Amino acid sequence: MLQGALSQLLKGTDFQTGWIFFIGENGRHALLAQSNLPKALNEDDCHAMRAGGCWCVNKYKRGELEKASNILECKRIVNAIDKKHEGTDGITHHATVTLQSGTERFGLLNVATPGRKKFTEQELILLESAAFQIGSAIKRIQLTKKEQEVALIQERNRLARDLHDSVNQLLFSITLTARGGAEMTDQQEVKETFHGLQSLAQEALTEMRALIWQLRPKGLEGGIKEAVNGYGEILGLKINFNQNGVAALPSKVEETIFRVAQEALTNCKRHAAADEVTISISTASDRISMSIEDKGCGFNTKHLKALPSVGVKSMRERVELAGGEFMIKSSPGKGTVIKAEIPF
Repeated sequence: MLQGALSQLLKGTDFQTGWIFFIGENGRHALLAQSNLPKALNEDDCHAMRAGGCWCVNKYKRGELEKASNILECKRIVNAIDKKHEGTDGITHHATVTLQSGTERFGLLNVATPGRKKFTEQELILLESAAFQIGSAIKRIQLTKKEQEVALIQERNRLARDLHDSVNQLLFSITLTARGGAEMTDQQEVKETFHGLQSLAQEALTEMRALIWQLRPKGLEGGIKEAVNGYGEILGLKINFNQNGVAALPSKVEETIFRVAQEALTNCKRHAAADEVTISISTASDRISMSIEDKGCGFNTKHLKALPSVGVKSMRERVELAGGEFMIKSSPGKGTVIKAEIPF
């Protein structure tokens, strides 16, 4: 949407190049759209635009951009010229405006034209109008995504309730019936059959409770540590939890970390033949890192390329979708280490 909006803006005005920065609460900026950038700013995957700071971003952070403004010089272009890069196409200055909806700010819209050091009041008013429309569209998209997230949570809760009220209760009844049947017979073969049925039903009941917990993690409101310990208790695993640093995580990041831990613990219970897991979480100002280690049987990770595990694939996709990095290290007889690092 941003790329299309920027292209249409340039087509209908005298502006010839433009770019959009999203700026997070931590002050870090991300280049989300660009069009017709000069060679000096476009090379190396727009490295000059993605790295370092600049005057317009600094003004944004200080709250000094209340309306569309002429930036006297562009620090990024100045740096490119100082490094004797070619291909600035005569662009030395740009105009900038904040993308916002109401009081909520998202980032910056910057435009430039070769040979222009200053834009007219009418051009800045036009730029403000475009920025207002883009900001409103961003807000609508965010609200739509929030509605989808709420709907997904409601559906998960409904499914968890249905499983608890139906399948979970049936499995519990089978467990009691099998126990009663074993006590009512004196025939050893029949007794063993009932015991086997009771064991299978109890195992299925444990799996079902774990599935219900995954759909509706009751402990997550108390933080990741409480949620992970609660899930480990359901699986019968001892969790050694180490935590370094404290931060208020975005809900998506927190859920991603928890879901990855869930999947890792489930795999440990099913495949690793280990009853103890060490989870270490380290939180910095802009990212969270998690390590999950067991001393179980391990496996050959080379097989993941030929026949990828659904669980490992799920964890990797969750982390990468959140913009993070995922790594798994294991070998037969030496346990498994899973690491995930996610920025926020």
